[in-house]
Amino acid sequence: MKTLKELFQVGCGPSSSHTMAPQKIATFFRKKYPDSKFKVILYGSLAHTGKGHGTDAVIKKVLGEDTEIEFNMTDTDIKHPNTLDVIVLDGEGKQIAVHRAYSPGGGAYSIEGEPEIVSPEVYSMNSFSAIKDYCMQNDIRISDYVFQTEPDIKEYLEYIWDSMVYAIKRGLSAEGVLPGGLNVVRKAKYLYMQRHLDESPETRENRLVCSYAFAVAEENAAGGNIVTAPTCGSSGVLPATFYYIQKTRNIPRDAIIRGLAVAGLVGNLIKQNASISGAECGCQAEIGSACAMAAGGLAEIFELGLDQIEYATEISIEHHLGLTCDPVCGLVQIPCIERNAVAAMRALNALSLADFLFATRTVSLDTIIEVMYETGKDLNKNYRETSEAGIAKLYNVPGGKHG
Repeated sequence: MKTLKELFQVGCGPSSSHTMAPQKIATFFRKKYPDSKFKVILYGSLAHTGKGHGTDAVIKKVLGEDTEIEFNMTDTDIKHPNTLDVIVLDGEGKQIAVHRAYSPGGGAYSIEGEPEIVSPEVYSMNSFSAIKDYCMQNDIRISDYVFQTEPDIKEYLEYIWDSMVYAIKRGLSAEGVLPGGLNVVRKAKYLYMQRHLDESPETRENRLVCSYAFAVAEENAAGGNIVTAPTCGSSGVLPATFYYIQKTRNIPRDAIIRGLAVAGLVGNLIKQNASISGAECGCQAEIGSACAMAAGGLAEIFELGLDQIEYATEISIEHHLGLTCDPVCGLVQIPCIERNAVAAMRALNALSLADFLFATRTVSLDTIIEVMYETGKDLNKNYRETSEAGIAKLYNVPGGKHG
């Protein structure tokens, strides 16, 4: 598996696969052909939801406002649902080269015919069972295994945590309507400030955790800087739970960094053995993965055992199986923002269940990751980030049109 630096990335929303990666691809070709003009053809999910995600805008920002963007929604014979062609034009508008590129999720990209940017395999073990056995044999925690494998990762995780907290604080102070035309009003500040007179501890927890998740998800929807965890669309889950626990339990910063290490390893296992791409496996691959990362990381923060960590992550994925990715108008707003909040609360619930019931578990984390991947492949393509079905189809958007 790769370094955690490839999983946790700071960048602009609203989508790691539709915004961050296309921006990198466009930058590559602008450098390769500095004096040329371009035409870009988007396929699959990039075509169906690219307008809402701002794919065309970010490409034009790099390649020039005169770049023609074609949204090809008919061709289906493509290697990956996030595919694009970059057509290079000379000064007279004649085609001089065509390049096909892919955005597999999490901000990563590849270009056919170009040397693949291959980062080294840092983690030699690609299954939780192998990592668990190693930790048991050496009497260490999973976070210790991460720090052994990546001796310099702590400093990077410090930066990641500061970026997550900054996104929460920005989101909690922001007001107004999110861009895109759905007239979605920011709710994080309202949730954070509106304390009930007779608020129970349980209600307060729910309100605060959800306000933190809304804060990051709304920042993402507005194109602000967030951390992929594992993606832009699911970036609010992990920071919301960690921030709440840190503030209410006086958790030391070192424990938070250990939690991030375990959360990152869980995300890496899912990315390696399944997918974190909504276009490939539906929202279960994004929100389900984020919930598992949060739950596993929280279990590490509270120094639970290996079996409890595994059970918390397994529960989180299992109960997001089949979750569809059907963003209204291709915007990462409805139902995406609320899902971050719901998944954050689920992560806390998974942690509690794992603490009590870990001895009764029967399904391994490796198995449920495999199940999630097969489930995602079986999902109808209309429910994999194309906005052609589900709430994206039936929701009445402003103006009386469907998504």
